Amino acid sequence: MTVDLAVLEQGTDQGIPPLVILHGLFGSGRNWQSIARALAATRRVLAFDLRNHGASPWAPTMSYPEMAEDVWAALAARGISEAALLGHSMGGKIAMVMALDRPQFVERLAVVDIAPTAHAPIHRPLIEAMRNLDLTDNPRRSEAEARLEATVPEAGVRQFLVQNLVTEDGGLRWRINLQAIEASLTELSGFPASYAEKRYEGPTLIVAGGRSTYIKRADKPVFSRFFPNLRLVEIPDAGHWVHAEQPRAFLDAVGPFLG
Repeated sequence: MTVDLAVLEQGTDQGIPPLVILHGLFGSGRNWQSIARALAATRRVLAFDLRNHGASPWAPTMSYPEMAEDVWAALAARGISEAALLGHSMGGKIAMVMALDRPQFVERLAVVDIAPTAHAPIHRPLIEAMRNLDLTDNPRRSEAEARLEATVPEAGVRQFLVQNLVTEDGGLRWRINLQAIEASLTELSGFPASYAEKRYEGPTLIVAGGRSTYIKRADKPVFSRFFPNLRLVEIPDAGHWVHAEQPRAFLDAVGPFLG
């Protein structure tokens, strides 16, 4: 069963398919506002909150085909049959599944720092840190972030995670569904085997962070097998969150492709 996704929209119809932005694990459409604003000069842009994230409803499961169907349903509800896709990390895998599943409805595909392969479920410690964070004494957000420092030493990662804390009844709570995410983590770290023989032959751009380990040398032939019309761009001095760490270079890479 699909869930009704929350969305942030920018721009207006330009006579070409709109752009759909799909965030990564622990993210939301709001994380992409400045990038979406820049890209909205040439296309209508829809940045969705995926299930169990942001303002979208929670669900007990979150496989890639399920989340792809959520997006298709959200587009159909808005009368959109064809779109360009831009996905980061988990959102990149969703975008790839959408393109492989219904290639005739994907005008072009941009994937940010993720491969259609399996990797170790490295986010489990972050889930444990969030789940074990003591919020019972109603701390301020800054205090909650400070408490995370012992288990999440990277300041940028802590700041990213605490964006998921919302105020409710005078206290803080996580707006992401930690239980469902943790239960699905092995599946989210993989890529559906049922897609092994599928192809998307439309224009495809892969943007990799030069300091990231999410795309490896061995992944490049896998990309080419799924996406023969492929161009890969590496942005130096960027890690996994390429769009946040090097926004100007990121826009220089994706802007012409999407425009």
